[in-house]
Amino acid sequence: MSSVRLSEIPRTISFRTGLLFLGLFGCSFLALFGYIYWQTAFYLKTEADIALYRQVENRSAQDPELRLHELRKHAAQDTEARLPHSLFDAQGQYIAGEIRELPPYTALDKPQEFRWLRANGHHRPVRFIVHRLDDGKLLLVAQDVHDIREFDELLINALISGGLLLLLVGLVGAVVLGYSAHRRLDKVSRAIKGIVEGDLTGRLPVRGNNDDIDRLARVVNGMLDELERLMSEVKGVCDDIAHDLRTPLTRLIAGLERAQRRDMGPADYAASVEAALSEAKGLLLTFKALLRISEIENSARRSHFAPVDLNLIAADAAELYEPLAEERGIHLSVATSPTPATLAGDAQLLFDALCNLLDNAIKFSPEHSQVRVNIMATASGVGLQVTDNGPGIPEAERQAVLRRLYRAEASRHTPGNGLGLSMVAAVARLHDLQLTVSDAAPGCRVELVNKA
Repeated sequence: MSSVRLSEIPRTISFRTGLLFLGLFGCSFLALFGYIYWQTAFYLKTEADIALYRQVENRSAQDPELRLHELRKHAAQDTEARLPHSLFDAQGQYIAGEIRELPPYTALDKPQEFRWLRANGHHRPVRFIVHRLDDGKLLLVAQDVHDIREFDELLINALISGGLLLLLVGLVGAVVLGYSAHRRLDKVSRAIKGIVEGDLTGRLPVRGNNDDIDRLARVVNGMLDELERLMSEVKGVCDDIAHDLRTPLTRLIAGLERAQRRDMGPADYAASVEAALSEAKGLLLTFKALLRISEIENSARRSHFAPVDLNLIAADAAELYEPLAEERGIHLSVATSPTPATLAGDAQLLFDALCNLLDNAIKFSPEHSQVRVNIMATASGVGLQVTDNGPGIPEAERQAVLRRLYRAEASRHTPGNGLGLSMVAAVARLHDLQLTVSDAAPGCRVELVNKA
C-alpha cells in the first residue's frame, strides 16, 4: 500500500460505499440482536412469573397448618435459597421461611423485584409476589433471578463484542475496497493521460470480471477504436489526396498552361478545354464521393431505417449490371435466399453498396469469368456475398483498401478514385454489418453479414 496514501482512500467511492453498507449492516445487526435480546428476556421473565403464580396458587390451596409445615420443610430442603418462600402475619411480622423481612411492595399479587441481603452477606436479585391469604396472613413467594441477570449480561457483552468486531472488519473491508478502487482508477487515469498526450493506441485496462468499471472501459475502448480508425483514415486521406489527386491537378494545370502559351487553332483549343473539363469533373466526382461517405457515416440516417429484403436489392443490382457484365462476357449470377433476408436499414444505401461491389468485381475480373452474388439468411444472421475470379486482394492490403482514396499498386492504372470500398465500409458500419474481405481462390470474396 506504499503507492497509495491513506489520506486518499477515504475520498474513494468504494470506501464510502463500504462505510454506507457497514452502517446499514450495523443498524440491521443492532435491530436483530436487540429484538432477540428483548424476546429472550421477556420469555425468561414471563416464565419466572408463571412459576411464581403457580406456587402462590398451590400454597393458597393448602391447609394453614400444612402450609406452615411445608414452608419450614421447603426452607430446609432449599439450601441455596433458589425459591425462597416466607409467611408473615397481617402486620408483616415474620412467621416462617427463608426471607425474614417483608420487602417493600407496591401491590399484592403483582410480580416485583428487590435485592435480598442473605445471611452470608451476599446480595441476590429476587423476583417475588406478595399474596394475602384467607386468614389475613401474607404469603411471600420468590425466585432467585441471578442466573437470568447473568444471561442478560452475557447477551449484552456478546452484542458489544460482536458490534466491535463488525466495526473492525467493516472498516478493514472498506479500506481494502478503497485501496483496490484507488489502484484501479490510478491505472485508468494513467491510461487516459497517455491517450490525451497523443498515444491513440492506448486502451483502458480491463480485468475481465464484467463489473461496472469493466463495462465502462469497454465502451470507452470501443470509442477509442473508432477514434483511432477515424484519425488513421484522416491521415490516410491526406496522404492519398496528396498522392493521387496531385496527378490529375498537375495534368489539369499543365493542359491549361499549354493552351495559354501556344497559338492553337480552334480545334486544338477546344480539345484542351475538353481535357481540362474532364480532369475537373473527375476531381469533382471524387469530392462528391468523399461527401457521400461523410453523409453515410452520419448516424442520423438510422432514424429512416425500415425493414429491407436483401433478395430484392440483389435482384435490382444484378439487373442494373447485367449489360456491363455481358459486354465483357462475364457471367453474373444471383443466388437468393429461399426465405426473406430482412434487416433494418436504408434500401438505397444497401443498393449503392452492392452496386460498388459488383462494379469492382466486374472491373477487375478477366473476360469470360464469373461474378456471383449470394444472399444468406440463417438463424445466425443475414447478409450478402460477392465473389469474382479476378486477381484478388493481397492479405496485407485487405484492411488498407477500406481507406478512402487508397488504391493498390496493381489497380492504379484502372479507372476509379479508390472510394468504392470505403463507401461500402461506411454503409456496413451504419448498418452494424461485419465486412470481410477474403480470398476466393482464385478471386476475391467480400461479405456483409449481420450477426444475430
